[in-house]
Amino acid sequence: MDQPAVSRLNGRVIGICLAAAMGGFLFGFDTSVINGAVDALSEDFNLGAGLQGFAVSSALLGCAAGAWFAGMVANKLGRVPTMLIAAALFFASALGSGLAFGVTDLIFWRVLGGLGVGAASVIAPAYIAEVSPARVRGRLGSLQQLAIVTGIFTALLSDAVLADVAGGAGEQLWFGREAWRWMFMAEAIPAAVYGLFALRLPESPRFLVARGKLDQASQVLYDFTGVANVNLKIEEIRATLDHEREQSLGDLRGDKFGLKPVVWIGILLSVFQQFVGINVIFYYSTTLWRSVGFEEGDALTVSVITSVTNIVVTVVAIILVDKIGRRIMLLCGSIGMALSLGMMAVAFSFATLETLADGTQEAQLGEPWAMVALVSANVFVVAFGATWGPLVWVLLGELFPNRIRAAALGVAAAAQWLSNFAISTSFPTMAEIGLPFAYGFYATFALISFFFVYFAVPETKGMELEDMSDSPQARPESAGAARRTA
Repeated sequence: MDQPAVSRLNGRVIGICLAAAMGGFLFGFDTSVINGAVDALSEDFNLGAGLQGFAVSSALLGCAAGAWFAGMVANKLGRVPTMLIAAALFFASALGSGLAFGVTDLIFWRVLGGLGVGAASVIAPAYIAEVSPARVRGRLGSLQQLAIVTGIFTALLSDAVLADVAGGAGEQLWFGREAWRWMFMAEAIPAAVYGLFALRLPESPRFLVARGKLDQASQVLYDFTGVANVNLKIEEIRATLDHEREQSLGDLRGDKFGLKPVVWIGILLSVFQQFVGINVIFYYSTTLWRSVGFEEGDALTVSVITSVTNIVVTVVAIILVDKIGRRIMLLCGSIGMALSLGMMAVAFSFATLETLADGTQEAQLGEPWAMVALVSANVFVVAFGATWGPLVWVLLGELFPNRIRAAALGVAAAAQWLSNFAISTSFPTMAEIGLPFAYGFYATFALISFFFVYFAVPETKGMELEDMSDSPQARPESAGAARRTA
């Protein structure tokens, strides 16, 4: 007789986690939608290479700021109100970018959207971790990455469809507006859906306990997480929360270089996720595919195929994460990324430079190195997408103790966006030095990430959030085992 109730509860928690992960969809959509619009808007606004690059990457600075402040806003107002703010920022950015008069206000609207992306990157994993049962928290936390890669795919696909209908991204489509403007405005639809979903979400039970709203917290725990003894769970949550003061960045201070060890682990997870160069594959994929023999017109098709591959391997990660555990998957991912990136560095050491019609030079690969580079790039995407892509978000949502979770996640996510900005903007310069140097740099960080995970990252599989510690030396699994024994 108990089984139907368990299934019902699981279905409800999956539903609210999917709704929260809609922020991840907008995260992926917003950061990718400019890919199809950038050439046409650059022509309309007469942008030089430098200003064009900043127009693309400026959103990442907004992402860092949004992530930095989202934790504090979430602790002050709640998780759900923060989602509503993010949805409003997405909606305004979509319309503003599509109706921009020039590059200055376009950058403003892109930064505004970046604030929403940054906030969503913090609040979705925090909320999902706080409402999920421990036994399935990894799978539900991985929904964030699945939503991100689905958003990337949807943005690329909608860009292609709108450009095809108009006859080009720079051609007029509806109401005298160019197709590239509609690419941006299309984001208003999922932004509105995200806001409507957020209005129906229950507040995080851990936030409610921190605010002394125990009856509401008990109801959420009973209705959505399937907790058998709600009162005991409430007491466990209360024991890990500091009711006397608001969370702040000051709570993150510690003896290790100014921060608590667990905060450094979160920051370094974020940095390594970006320093392996995943966004180089997505942001600069056209150059890579040209070098291995694809025509320019095939670049979008290849990018869409790559994004579909990313979705498939993310589903694989969701299936495996709560069975295998976080650490072993990250370790395997580090090995796969290091080997594939290393092979790309070797392959491009055999490249020749070809001068194009505009005077620029482009690396060209002959056989067998073109095929080696192509296979290695896809192996890298698979290794990343099945491990470091989703699992970093899972760990950031569950690694930190209750009393510092939102603030620590905000700092870690801000570090991720700044790392993304650094890697994305430095790639052209590194490529001028040589693609073997660039991919060798990423391979080195992939290798270092293996030792970082092995020596520093604790396993959090199956652990309750109340078992998490400020120090990696006090392993969460040890605390959990002790609590289960008791």
